[in-house]
Amino acid sequence: MIDLYTAATPNGHKVSIALEELGLAYRVHALSFDKKEQKRPGFLRINPNGRIPAIVDRDNDDFAVFESGAILIYLAEKTGQLMPTDVKGRSRVIQWLMFQMGGIGPMQGQANAFFRYFPEKIQPAIDRYQHETRRLYEVLDGRLGEAEFLAGDYSIADIATFPWVRIHDWAGVSIDGLAHLQRWLAAIEARPAVQRGLAVPKRQENTDKMVQTAQSMLIR
Repeated sequence: MIDLYTAATPNGHKVSIALEELGLAYRVHALSFDKKEQKRPGFLRINPNGRIPAIVDRDNDDFAVFESGAILIYLAEKTGQLMPTDVKGRSRVIQWLMFQMGGIGPMQGQANAFFRYFPEKIQPAIDRYQHETRRLYEVLDGRLGEAEFLAGDYSIADIATFPWVRIHDWAGVSIDGLAHLQRWLAAIEARPAVQRGLAVPKRQENTDKMVQTAQSMLIR
């Protein structure tokens, strides 16, 4: 059994989608950012950085894993799914996973913050992060013109990237003209496990506010 500590954010959805795709049993612990539950001592023992998502693998001596990319690698290696075991195939997946972790997540997160949340509209900052996010999308589009999925076969690299790109409008970034990226988005969104993962945690009345709070905090 996996205990999943999460919220309705792109990074939270990465892990719930992966758990659904892998068919692993898990319990959901939805953290409230309004109550700063991610900063409480009990959670900080799981993730000292006080960010979601995090997991505790009860079947592996209560082993805790934090950082969404690290969690995805752990789950893929635990199950032998969603990542090849050969050196080149594994490297391709990790390269595209790191592309999301080091590029799309931080850049689009900043675009979200400056475009949506700052009380003062700082146009040079908005332009910088929106343009860089669009550039990264164009890199994805180029790759997806060569392969069905980012690393060839469907993998944790796609699972990591999809929840961010699907909310491109929230960052004010267009995907017009990126036909390969649009095809990829539609194909992943149609997967039943992805739909189940996007519904975790269950929507509550304060979910929209929680998402906005999480985005403004640039939770990684």
